[in-house]
Amino acid sequence: MDVVVTIANTILEQLQKPTLAFLIAGMLLAALGSKFEIPAPVYKFIVILLLLKVGMGAGIAIRDANVVALIVPALGAALLGVVIVFLGSKTLAKMRGVGELDALATVGMFGAVSASTLAAGMAMLDDGGIEYEGYIGALYPFMDIAALLTAIVLAKLGLARSASANMQVDGGGTATMGGPATPRQAPSPGDTGKLVQAIMIDTLRSPAISALIAGLCLGVLTKPDTVFDSFYEPMFRGLLSLLMLIMGMEAWFRFAELRKVAHAYILYGISAPIVHGLLGFGVGLIAHELTGFSAGGVVLLAVMAASSSDISGPPTMRAALPEANPSAYVGTSTGLGTPVAILSIPLFMALADLLIT
Repeated sequence: MDVVVTIANTILEQLQKPTLAFLIAGMLLAALGSKFEIPAPVYKFIVILLLLKVGMGAGIAIRDANVVALIVPALGAALLGVVIVFLGSKTLAKMRGVGELDALATVGMFGAVSASTLAAGMAMLDDGGIEYEGYIGALYPFMDIAALLTAIVLAKLGLARSASANMQVDGGGTATMGGPATPRQAPSPGDTGKLVQAIMIDTLRSPAISALIAGLCLGVLTKPDTVFDSFYEPMFRGLLSLLMLIMGMEAWFRFAELRKVAHAYILYGISAPIVHGLLGFGVGLIAHELTGFSAGGVVLLAVMAASSSDISGPPTMRAALPEANPSAYVGTSTGLGTPVAILSIPLFMALADLLIT
């Protein structure tokens, strides 16, 4: 009974936090037929500011970290982000009725990191007197960017293949969209490689990823702390709430798309944090054996892998994959993934106590 009460309280707490609260508010506005809207240029400006801030914050954390000590766990974190997305592309994305684009946006969110969940993990370790590396906060951008980039590239690759499959080529060599496709040979590995390369370049040049990477470079290579603290940091939460309001309205209009496959997202949202966290724990153990990475560090790497993005993910996915359904990727990650990830932290602490001396 106590476990049920704890879970209910955790979910209620998440519902009251700005990310989900403003998303739900937007859904209510749409349900009531509100004419509320934010002009497209203003929306784009908000997204760019949000992603510049996220990138700069990550860059500053990396700049202030011990680079030598950071290398092995950072590579492990980046690998985790990629593996989580590929794992999701073979599980959630393959479930009957689940749209590939919505699924990849969702697994991208789960591959990225929740700063609030990481903070909760640190607080629990502090309360237990368990030490961890001071540079742990600098690990999250490696997992974050790797997961988001991988998910976006896979999603765009899927869109490109769908478009190619729907092309009809007539006898004169003219290609038209729609209708049954003329049987053709499967693309060669070289053609697929060129397609992936083109999509990678296009993704890196996109406004969302460009802003994220520009902010990261500014944080690492320069000292933007003054403008970061005085401009970006104070505005961030307010701008994020506006973005979630917009996404909530869009989510309502597309909510019907999820009714038949809601069970798939519920199953993924509950099971993925545990599976991902165990993968993160395993990578942390390897770093522990290779470099002496602390038990607390292993736990926090597991927590990062278990968490799902509530800050960098929504604006990135909304800008890079506007066709994806926010009610799928935000609802599953923040509504289900975050509470499960927070509740799983004691499990990873117990495993560390059992396996690391």
